[in-house]
Amino acid sequence: MMPIHTLFLAALALVPLPPPDEEPAPGELAVMTFNLRYASDRKPNSWQERRDATVELIRGERPDLIGTQEALFEQVRDIESGLPQYRWVGQGRNGGSHGEFMAIFYLKERLELLEYDHFWLSETPNVVGSLCYDASLPRMVTWAVFRDLNTKRTFTVLNTHFDHASHSAREKSARQIMEWVKSIEIDRPLLLIGDFNAPAQSGGMYDFLVGEDLFTDSFTSAKVPGTDHGTFHGFTGRALASTRIDWILHRGPIAVSASKIVTFQKDGQFPSDHFPVLARLRLM
Repeated sequence: MMPIHTLFLAALALVPLPPPDEEPAPGELAVMTFNLRYASDRKPNSWQERRDATVELIRGERPDLIGTQEALFEQVRDIESGLPQYRWVGQGRNGGSHGEFMAIFYLKERLELLEYDHFWLSETPNVVGSLCYDASLPRMVTWAVFRDLNTKRTFTVLNTHFDHASHSAREKSARQIMEWVKSIEIDRPLLLIGDFNAPAQSGGMYDFLVGEDLFTDSFTSAKVPGTDHGTFHGFTGRALASTRIDWILHRGPIAVSASKIVTFQKDGQFPSDHFPVLARLRLM
């Protein structure tokens, strides 16, 4: 007999995605960044207990594109099984299916994948699993180029997860990403999404990525900005504004109409120890 959770995901897969809770304007894209918290068996927040809430959150918000962080291969596969309307690209930070993923999920009826690849945040960016400067764990970027099938616009998205322990490693990672961005010299819109393990405040690591000739924070540039109550809550449901460490940054011809931090829970179960962030934007 199939496990109950597998039967649940299979049943969800048969149901079309509902319209999003907030209907986007024509031509808008909904983009989400979501640290899923790696899978563990530790109750009461094991992946087995959180999996269905994660799928339901995504179903309710119906983002066109999601950058996930921390997920292990089994988690990526569970989301794929529960939400077959999405496809994804990525690999584990230790190569293949090993280690945490910076996966990019995309709604296949809306976006066409044109190109994707990876690089590691290190002095040897093309070496799989290479160590992130003075960090204790490998860190990487998964990037992709998409065509919006509604507007025919193309854009690039980078998804990453900066080191949690080393401020120096985060700064060097930010500089490396900016060097990569400026080296490609493209006119198309560009998104940088992820868990940056640093508060969205001036005077810190934020300044290495957000500013003139750099990126813009969609949370503050939105025509209708969300309420900043933080994104890291440690499964308590309570976060401080100083913990908005998950960002959707943009560069180039992009206009953001709205942004929010998603605080969904299912019967008291939070999908992760992070709240995801959602931005509604238009490629200009």
